[in-house]
Amino acid sequence: MDPQRRNVDGNERLTAITGAVLIVLLAVEGVTILRIGQLLTLHAFVAILLIGPLTLKLLSTGYRFTRYYTDDPAYRRKGPPHPALRAMAPVLVAATLAVWGTGIAILFVGRSGQLVFLHKASFVVWIALATVHVLAYALRVLTSLEADLLRRRSGVRGRSLRIALVSLGVVGGLLIAGASLDRDRGLHGHEAGERDAVLGVTLPVDIV
Repeated sequence: MDPQRRNVDGNERLTAITGAVLIVLLAVEGVTILRIGQLLTLHAFVAILLIGPLTLKLLSTGYRFTRYYTDDPAYRRKGPPHPALRAMAPVLVAATLAVWGTGIAILFVGRSGQLVFLHKASFVVWIALATVHVLAYALRVLTSLEADLLRRRSGVRGRSLRIALVSLGVVGGLLIAGASLDRDRGLHGHEAGERDAVLGVTLPVDIV
């Protein structure tokens, strides 16, 4: 296989595998929302853990973006995403940064009306765009997982490196989460009874 084509395919598989990890972790995060009063610590832990895989996902897609728009021949031949997904991407990235940024600020600085509003508003935008994004790429993710993780020969060099990078992202997120939770202010800013009393208001807010 042409080395330039291997680079394109390897990047696509790295992005897909990282996306699969994100889907699993986001599913866990979603479950914690259903019992936020009892699972708030787990909710915050998973949210911070997600920083590692999210960073890797942004880097891999950003790499493809840069190579495409700097006229790399292999990436130009691969072509851009669907026009609708292409237009949606900058807004999705901005919403992702806003949701996690405001969520982490709430954890460390404490709840404030402005932070909570920004967190809620960015989450509404993010969940809508992220759902479209996941549905659009679901088949590609499954194909990449089957090729890289289930087959003895993946057909694209660099499988070990891709798995190592994804593992490093998860481990990095775990280390950040473990080091962060014992220093937060947001988790212990409300007594359990008060938190349960306002749960109906804070549920859409506490995604991170």
